[in-house]
Amino acid sequence: MSEKTTDALELLRNDIDKVDQQLLDLLKQRLNLVAKVGEVKHSAGLPIYAPNREASMLAKRRGEAEELGVSPQLIEDVLRRLMRESYQNEKNVGFKQVNPELDHVVIVGGNGSLGDLFKQMLSLSGYQVHVLDKDDWHLADILFDGVGLVIVSVPISKTCEVIKQKLANLPDDCILADLTSVKSEPINTMLETHSGPVIGLHPMFGPDVTSFAKQVMVICHGRQVEKYQWLLEQIKIWGAHLVEANADEHDEAMQVVQALRHFSTFAYGLNLFKSGVEIKQLLKFSSPIYRLELAMVGRLFAQNAELYADIIFAQKQNVNRVEHYADNYLECVDMLKNMDRELFVDNFNQVSKWLGDFAEQFQQESRVMLQSAADLKSR
Repeated sequence: MSEKTTDALELLRNDIDKVDQQLLDLLKQRLNLVAKVGEVKHSAGLPIYAPNREASMLAKRRGEAEELGVSPQLIEDVLRRLMRESYQNEKNVGFKQVNPELDHVVIVGGNGSLGDLFKQMLSLSGYQVHVLDKDDWHLADILFDGVGLVIVSVPISKTCEVIKQKLANLPDDCILADLTSVKSEPINTMLETHSGPVIGLHPMFGPDVTSFAKQVMVICHGRQVEKYQWLLEQIKIWGAHLVEANADEHDEAMQVVQALRHFSTFAYGLNLFKSGVEIKQLLKFSSPIYRLELAMVGRLFAQNAELYADIIFAQKQNVNRVEHYADNYLECVDMLKNMDRELFVDNFNQVSKWLGDFAEQFQQESRVMLQSAADLKSR
């Protein structure tokens, strides 16, 4: 490279550095403004996530970007990343307390990751929260005296046992809730054990989330909805999207959404292990989409084996789901053995038609994720 070219590049790079500094200053200004918005929302008890405002703002910015000859997707990506940072920062301000009359909260199993997350969110909302874990039952009478809300966050396999044996003498007006990923049996057990308000909660996210904004929380009503309506409002203020479902509907959906998906990932990871392949070698030749698949495998096996065993073995019907999947998989293997390309194309087109408009929607969503995966790979 000639000296003239080197000097020209250096000048341009210096100009880029100056613009980058301006961008940093502007980003800081925007984050400061969002922090002030957060303070106003928290004092007014407004949810940190306003989907209509977000959609309107993004549409406007995309249009403005297009007029400037800038990629609309670029500005949306930048703004979405900024908003995620903002939601995380807003949480640190705290939240309005919906029910200041509540005496205190006890989280059974609160030393676990999910229980600890709810302890954090309730504490940020001004509630007095106590943790009751497996070695603390000698304190149960003291902690349950006057308690207004008890949340059960223990392994699925232990949930009903703990409810039956330990939570039969709660105050009549105490709200009893659980956080398990199956709902029918725990809710029925709570209803049989406790005479007061009962609600089943299922956070459709892991304990490693940095904000509840845009996260889904499934709500399965048990008894005396009016008594725990404040809790639902509190969760909305945290930014979560509430989805109501009856317990049976929820559990049937979880057979596909959780158990089958986790089992498939487990089986694929086990197959990679038994095949003796080297992960570094796979990454060297991986496309962005395959890197994402490996990331999901890694995410599963980076977590607690007992947790996923609980989810997969929680319902006997999960076996039927997995067996049905295995049968379909073997049919696909036979298709490959027979080199039946025509049948493959026919099946492919049937699934594509079944997906309908969702196919295009998922393709667009995955494009953004694949670009992020490609960025990670380049590092």
